[in-house]
Amino acid sequence: MASLKELKGRINSVKSTQKITKAKQMVAAAKLRKAQAAAEAARPYAERLADVMGSLASKITVSENSPRLLAGTGSDQRQLLVVINTDKGLCGGLNSNVVRAALAKARALIADGKSVSFYLVGKKGRAPIRRAFPDAIIGGFDTSVVRTPGYEEAEAIANELTGLYDSGKFDVAHLVYATFKSALAQDPTEQQIIPVPAPKQAAEDNSGAVVEYEPEEEAILAELLPRYLKTQLFGALLEIAASEQGASMTAMDNATRNAGDLINKLTIQYNRSRQAAITTELIEIIAGAEAL
Repeated sequence: MASLKELKGRINSVKSTQKITKAKQMVAAAKLRKAQAAAEAARPYAERLADVMGSLASKITVSENSPRLLAGTGSDQRQLLVVINTDKGLCGGLNSNVVRAALAKARALIADGKSVSFYLVGKKGRAPIRRAFPDAIIGGFDTSVVRTPGYEEAEAIANELTGLYDSGKFDVAHLVYATFKSALAQDPTEQQIIPVPAPKQAAEDNSGAVVEYEPEEEAILAELLPRYLKTQLFGALLEIAASEQGASMTAMDNATRNAGDLINKLTIQYNRSRQAAITTELIEIIAGAEAL
């Protein structure tokens, strides 16, 4: 049985840890509002851009002369998984869930006879992927050098992916990240980003108005497709940022509660040990007095 000094030391240690987890929870809660607002504000823009692309894509016939980001390479043998994780830990199972989804997607593609490679964004989650596919990582992007990854980082990632695509490193790219639902739920999401999947045609206006584009639709698409790719990556960075704060707040709240329960148990054990020690001392005193 642990001594009274050891029990008191453990209680003080757990109390110190509880203060840290409580502070981390409050910081995450404060950051969550801003991150959630940014993620939710980006969604309508991405949806509207998809509608515009749907209207444009419906007016052209995709061929080998179409923009390469839309037409593709004509093959789907080489698959790239762009996995976006966080740079910091203490956010529960967020990163492990994203990595699990990426590895499941990779194994499914390999089972279909495809070759798989990875492009990693963020520090966390890299180790499991390196262990599972040590020779399949062809690139990555370090987001730890900035406080909050934004559109500039999304643009840099998009440019690097486009360069790999143009150099023939892969045929199809999929984006794997976490979509923020709430502080309790962050769903792993997978979507194809290269070649850009033809969006569904935008719903027709009730007025039946006809939209004419100038210059030609293909010329507009050639400019719009890279912007669409950057927007998807930017949205994923915002989603993972909001997911990180939500998961961190929940994880730290659970840790604070668990620390409180452990403190109560240790305190009860400490009091019982103290009572037992006092009782033993009293018995020894009484026995010594009777012996005299």
